This record gives sequence, structure tokens and C-alpha cells, in this order.
Amino acid sequence: MNIVVIGGGAAGASAAVRAKRIKPDSSVVLIEATDMVTHGPCAIPFYIEGIVKERSQLVTYTPDYLEKKRGIKVFINTRATEIDIDKKVVTVERNGNVEKIKWDKLVLATGAIPITLPGNPKENVLTLRHPAYADKLRETLTRARTVAIVGGGYLGIEMAEALTALGKKVLLFEKEPSLMPIALDPDMAKLVETELLSRGVELHLEEPVIEIVGRNLAEKIITPKGEYAVDAIVLAIGVKPNTELAQKIGIKLGAGGAIAVNEYMETSIEDVYAAGDVAEKYHRILEKKVWIPLATTANKEGQVAGANAAGGRVLSFKGIVGTSVTKFYDLYIARTGLTEKEALDHGIRYRSATVKARTKAHYYPGAAEVTVKIVVDNNDIIVGAQAIGKDISVAHYIDIMAVAIANRMTVEDLFFSDLGYMPATAPVWHPLIIAARQFSKGRF
Repeated sequence: MNIVVIGGGAAGASAAVRAKRIKPDSSVVLIEATDMVTHGPCAIPFYIEGIVKERSQLVTYTPDYLEKKRGIKVFINTRATEIDIDKKVVTVERNGNVEKIKWDKLVLATGAIPITLPGNPKENVLTLRHPAYADKLRETLTRARTVAIVGGGYLGIEMAEALTALGKKVLLFEKEPSLMPIALDPDMAKLVETELLSRGVELHLEEPVIEIVGRNLAEKIITPKGEYAVDAIVLAIGVKPNTELAQKIGIKLGAGGAIAVNEYMETSIEDVYAAGDVAEKYHRILEKKVWIPLATTANKEGQVAGANAAGGRVLSFKGIVGTSVTKFYDLYIARTGLTEKEALDHGIRYRSATVKARTKAHYYPGAAEVTVKIVVDNNDIIVGAQAIGKDISVAHYIDIMAVAIANRMTVEDLFFSDLGYMPATAPVWHPLIIAARQFSKGRF
């Protein structure tokens, strides 16, 4: 059997490795357009900041490792240009030559591409998506003194840390009234905004960028409220599924313009699978397809696609609840499930409660204050949670909540959960237990 995977990121590499493990006697080919496979886009801000020292650290495995240790044929610097469904052939451009690769099963893992602003591209207007281009990003940003970040989501927040840590003047523009508008409710976002301001970030909320001025290089940003001179611009306004190759073969698209897939990661075309940021996801709370591109999801979908491509329907993907974590310096920011706005938009009657608590016993040194918000539906089933605080335990809290939400737990279930206690790791009344108790109506 010939299994071909297009895209060497989280989903593609995961699919290739799993397919070879399921069917060791198969031929598995992994096609990647750059010189890096198993690459980590999430590490780019940390590379620019200098926390990650070497570009080579932005990958998990090298092509050589995958070939020698895992038995996968890896084609780097190779671009897939055409797919022939009838002949089951992928046409690629490699080393200046055009080649054709035969497949019995095909996995599309082409990821997502950054959304850009209209206009002519300029050398100092940057997007962050692929580690292969991280050196150019770091070089350009190192030379700049004043940098504008357009977009106040995860990437915008992480880049604000990287650039202020490098001593840059940072202007952050967000068209919505609050930061991280998709991930956080405004009351929780306020905590993030306060922290950014304290680190010298110049926030411009409700201020969309309408024009970038400059001939070869961007010199100014223009908004409805003014003009701002800049040396470089980072576009962090989101990504979209990279479906160009898929659309050429008439594959069905679904939520968010991503490739439509079922629980086996099968597409509308027989023997063709899709996984990762290019594919839609099933949301376990909304019970519908959505598009939320995250690396953890991509890895799991790759496992499912690779296993099923090699062995038939041996594995299914159960779906997501939208769990994510980021940080700004020592402020950890995490969320899972639905925000209040998402609940409202989907017609879910909800209540919410927000509490402040300590991460350790009151007498133990090093405790931090954490803010926890829980959203429940009309039956007291937990549908969302957000947590913010200067302690890594914030990430652990949201992991607990992700499991609770995926398993349709009520706040009473959460209250009676047997969470661990030790003065150095949690107070006797765990912050999540305190938050759950806000819904008790005197019952517990």
C-alpha cells in the first residue's frame, strides 16, 4: 500500500508515523514544502524573544530521523501542485524537477495560512506561521525600534511579550473593544489589558487598521483615530485553512472554509483524508462542526487519519471543547468550552460566576491570586471556563475544566470532585471548588 501525506507539520507527521506503525509493510511518503518537518509554529515568539536559542530547536524530529528510525520517506523542499483522483497520483515540484507520486491513500495536512491586509506586500510587514521563515522575522524585528502588532489574540499577546522583552516600543491594535475577544469575556480580558499596560504596551482597542502607508517598506499605520509611525508591523489577525490544493479536486468544504471531515477524518472523496488546521472539527458542547485550529488537536487528528488510512476505520476522533493556554510574561491565560458571548450566540441559556482565590494555602509562601470564571447552562452543566493568574497552575485548572466539560459534568459534580490538596500546591478549598460553589443555591 502507498500512503502519501501532504504537509509535514503536527498533523502530517503524526499521520505518517501512525500509518507506518499500523502497516509496517506499506510505503509512506511525507511531502513538505519547506526544509522543516514536525515544526512548531507556537515556538516562534519565544525564538524571536531569545528564549529559544536555535532555529533547529523549532522542530521535534528531523527528516533523517523519520527516514532512518521510522521508515518514512520524507521529501522536503517539495511542493505538491496537483492531485489526480482518478489515477491516484500527486504531482510535485522537487529539486527543479516535476515528479509524480503514486498513492492508494492520501492524507491532506496542509495546515493554515495567515490572513493579511489588502495592499502590496512590504518587507517589514510580517506574519508568523511557519518556523522555516523565523530567521527573517527575527532579523527584521531586531532592527526595528517601534513595532505595531495588528490583532489582540493569542499571537498578538505573545508577540507583545517578545518585543517588549527586546526593548521595542510596541503598539497593539485590536478592532474589538477588548483583547482576545474570541477566547475571553471582556471582564476577564480586562486583567490581560492591565498587565500589558503595566509592561509598556500601547493599547489601541476598538481601532481597526485601515491602511498601511509606505512604498517598499511600511512607514505608517492609519486607523480611524490617527496615524502612527512604525519600523515594522506584525500581522496577527488570524489564519485561514490552506485549502487551495483540496479545492482543485472539488473536495467538500465545511465549517470556517475548512475541509469537511467525519469522525474518521475521511473527506468527501474516497481514500482521501484530512487532518489538522486544514480540517473542520466537531465541537462536543455545541454538537456541530467548527473550525478551531490548535496544535494539540492537529496531532490527534493526524493519528486518526494515519491509522485509518493504513488500517480502515480503526480509530475515531471524538471532538474538541476548544481548550487553549497562553501567557504574557508571568500572567497565564487559559480558557475552554464556551464564553458567555458564545453561549448567547448559540441560544444557550447560561449563568456565570467569577471568583478570586489563592493558588496555595494562605500561610505557604509563593501563593498567587488566580481569577476563575465558570459558565453553566440552565441545567447547571458546565459549558465553559476561563482562568487567569500569575501561576502555572492556571493551565492545570483549565485542563481539569476541559475534562469536566467534555464529560458533561455539573457544578455539583465539580464541587464533589476529589481534587488534591497540599499547602504548597493548593489551598484546602481548591479555586475550582470555590467557583463551583457559587452556583450551589445553598445545596452544597
